[in-house]
Amino acid sequence: MKTAILGAGKMGIWFAKFCKENGDKVILADRKQEKLIKLGSELAVETAGLIEAVKEADRIMICVSISSFEEVVKKIAPAIKDGQVVMDICSIKEFPVKVMHENIKHGLILGTHPLFGPGSKDVKHKTYILTPTNEAEAKYADSFKRWLDKMDAHVFIMAPKKHDELMSVVLGMPHFLGLVACETLLEQKNFPETKEVAGTTYRMLFTLAEATALETPDLFANLQMNLPEMGKIEDQFIRKAEEWLNLIKNKNPQAIMDKMEQLKAKLLKIDPDFAKSYEVMYKMLESTEK
Repeated sequence: MKTAILGAGKMGIWFAKFCKENGDKVILADRKQEKLIKLGSELAVETAGLIEAVKEADRIMICVSISSFEEVVKKIAPAIKDGQVVMDICSIKEFPVKVMHENIKHGLILGTHPLFGPGSKDVKHKTYILTPTNEAEAKYADSFKRWLDKMDAHVFIMAPKKHDELMSVVLGMPHFLGLVACETLLEQKNFPETKEVAGTTYRMLFTLAEATALETPDLFANLQMNLPEMGKIEDQFIRKAEEWLNLIKNKNPQAIMDKMEQLKAKLLKIDPDFAKSYEVMYKMLESTEK
């Protein structure tokens, strides 16, 4: 199997290493030639231009940013032939899958989303989503899932629309919360001191805030613009924040306690094991502070 990795960013490099370690011959392609030559030597993989890489590959993995995705697909589409598999790793799925289907007339397409970053050692216990849209893609997705299953990945197969609905909550909402929290915290004059005296709960908050603020701006902007439920979820969050704020402003401790008990009851009804898993997570976080 010869796999072309299109895009030599952090995830492109990760997949070049991963595919090579798992027995593929790898050809890495990028528009930045100086960077590409250096990486080819460091990773001990073949390098080429986008079109040349596509022509030589059995499987093509598009690892470019969402903002460059359509341009790259249109460029490589004429070079793709029957028998090749074309996959993307974008964090949204409806848009890239649509772009691939509109432009790539040969080969087989499969939308994928690895829910981990370039710091991951492997796919063990990592979530990987596949989004086939027809019978042929579903058949290939099933075989790809079996391959990932052998490496103990958590693989899910679903429609691109379902994926994007879930990612509105899984990715979009935490990013939104993290950035708002980060900006709020940075405006506190004693923010550096708060980190020094922080307990577990606060550490969870500023870890989210800092990690989100350091995300790729292009990724965040495109997630917020393209995930279908973001406007509704964020409007709902603002309404809920105002409800809690009113309880606090009205200095009504009983109303706050009642609302917390209602939340607890609802949460435990949906997820009866939450209390146990939360306790385990909390202890793990506490242990990292010692």
